[in-house]
Amino acid sequence: MAGLSLQHIWKKYPNGYEAVKDFNLEIDDKEFVIFVGPSGCGKSTTLRMIAGLEDISSGTLKIGDRVVNDVESKDRDIAMVFQNYALYPHMTVYDNMAFALMLKKTPKDEIDKAVKEAARILELEKVLDRRPSQLSGGQRQRVAMGRAIVRNPQVFLMDEPLSNLDAKLRVQMRAEIAKLHDRLGATIIYVTHDQTEAMTLGTRIVVMKDGIVQQVASPTVLYNKPDNIFVAGFIGSPQMNFINARFDGNDLIAGGTSFEIPTEKVDVLREKGYTGKTVIMGVRPENVYDAKAESLCKLTAPFDAKITVFELLGSEVQLYFDFAGASMSAKVGQSSRASVGDVMSFAFDTDKIHVFDKETEQAIIH
Repeated sequence: MAGLSLQHIWKKYPNGYEAVKDFNLEIDDKEFVIFVGPSGCGKSTTLRMIAGLEDISSGTLKIGDRVVNDVESKDRDIAMVFQNYALYPHMTVYDNMAFALMLKKTPKDEIDKAVKEAARILELEKVLDRRPSQLSGGQRQRVAMGRAIVRNPQVFLMDEPLSNLDAKLRVQMRAEIAKLHDRLGATIIYVTHDQTEAMTLGTRIVVMKDGIVQQVASPTVLYNKPDNIFVAGFIGSPQMNFINARFDGNDLIAGGTSFEIPTEKVDVLREKGYTGKTVIMGVRPENVYDAKAESLCKLTAPFDAKITVFELLGSEVQLYFDFAGASMSAKVGQSSRASVGDVMSFAFDTDKIHVFDKETEQAIIH
């Protein structure tokens, strides 16, 4: 296995469109790194440049200690798993997994050993003689992974490998991929637009927007300390609530309500010159409470709002309401008796409030 180094990587097309802009990232050996972002953010283009399927306009790409900018894809010692499986329909599972080794004229006994070991890891032993059309979607995806495993590459690249699966299978395959990473000790770069996949799989996550890296961090840091409004809104489901608020030197005021925030956060806002200015206050739905039912955390300044949408999500309820000119949501317990049209008293856990600069959208405090 090997680490990677991407230094000032750009992708610019002949028509002038810049798909990736000054991408910088160091990936350690055996890391599981996720590229995540909305469609068109440049994540798949970056992966394809690593794979050698797209030319790099400028910058330096290293796999291990070797600069590979001009190295053919087949010579980079990487294996790629695509979202559409890319299996040969006329071949058996065994032959699909063995094909790359056969092309390299690997001895038959070595091929057999590698295929059977990969089949054991992926629980495919019983379907080695079947063709792809006889397999479920999850089995096909495991075959695609098995084909990558037998090559024993330095780096595994996965481009939205679960997007064609139904919700239940995606959950199962996420667990399979996590176990696979642990078993192989492999370096994996994984592209997805699904932030749930990113949060549950990656040791580090690269959040991208418009070809630019917004933040690189562990799932916990991304969730608790997002660098800007885009990251705060993209990571978390449903997304963080955002409200315009004025800092009066002591409290944040929004919708006619004064929210008392911790002293250390007040000090930072004062020191950075935000007194009297409008900022953006962010609070996650799980930190918005039924003010009359919750007494376990620091709740101040309850406010009333009319419920516009009620969603029962099994063990919890998602409530939507309008406050201070913004549409907001709260996660409350299943026992909530609220319904659409009811006026309910809400409160924020002010220890968990985030504050962002209104102009730059960068985080000021968490």
